[in-house]
Amino acid sequence: MAFPRLPPLSDHLQLCRFLYGDTPPSGQIRLSRRNIYILPTREGLFFAVVLVLMLIGSINYSNSLGYLLTFLLGSLAVVTILHTYRNLYHLRISLGAIAPVFCGQKLQLPLILDNTAGPARHALRFDFPETPILAVHDVPAGCRESLILAVPTRRRGDQRLQHLRISCRFPLGLFQAWSILNFDRTALVYPRPRGNRRPACRPLAARPGEGAAGQGSDDFTGLRNYQPGDSLRHVHWKALAREQGLQTKQFGGENNCELWFDWHDLAGLETETRLSQLTRWIVDAHRNGVTWGLRLPQTEVAPARGEAHRHHGLSLLARFGQVEKTAHG
Repeated sequence: MAFPRLPPLSDHLQLCRFLYGDTPPSGQIRLSRRNIYILPTREGLFFAVVLVLMLIGSINYSNSLGYLLTFLLGSLAVVTILHTYRNLYHLRISLGAIAPVFCGQKLQLPLILDNTAGPARHALRFDFPETPILAVHDVPAGCRESLILAVPTRRRGDQRLQHLRISCRFPLGLFQAWSILNFDRTALVYPRPRGNRRPACRPLAARPGEGAAGQGSDDFTGLRNYQPGDSLRHVHWKALAREQGLQTKQFGGENNCELWFDWHDLAGLETETRLSQLTRWIVDAHRNGVTWGLRLPQTEVAPARGEAHRHHGLSLLARFGQVEKTAHG
């Protein structure tokens, strides 16, 4: 009779699994004995020292009540291990769709906690290695809940969502059980939009059937944020008096041009400063409904407008010159 071959013991004793979890799964993560770890907390170690001192005192003075209290508290600690571990066991966790954000903003990570076949889960804590606790959440028995984690971002590009830790110290805080959630997903972080330079502009070619409509300066079309170099005659002073910020009036002739956001127009600036300025131009152009194109080294995006065009341009800037790295938001 052939017995199934068991994996070598070394596969279960790898330190990297203890610290960083298993390799990223493709979908839902199910917490089990393979990926849940438990150790005493600082309070648990102090509790163990107290129990040892109580046992020594009971032996020294032959105190039967001391024995009773020591073994009662020791039994309570053993039962606590089971309840702490059970608080995570068989919980299923998956990750929803993640919207891109700008660097400096917080990523909204939608976690789906599936507890349809398990008991109530108490005081579940979520954090990354270099962040404070992001959330503490209870999950009722037999239900499925959503939880949004707001994760700070520190750099642009694709951010791999690894080393997210779920932990608990329920019920007494003597032991901590945890698991590392390595999702095989990335979140996109755009560069931070900033800068005050003005982009190059050239007139749009006339389309068949169109005249010179909109070329005058009396056809008001809207407002945009003030940029250095704008004519003071076009500043919307009433909005400034209402403490709405410094804004510039736009007229019909201003939208009849296409903007080119060219990498080489920002010569002399550092790479991240260039990317931030290009991002600022794209954000302002999209807000004002202006047609724009983008030129980067070895890449050119034809002039257009719209949400898909905006996302394409910002994605190119986010991933510009970046090699794939493993990091959290």
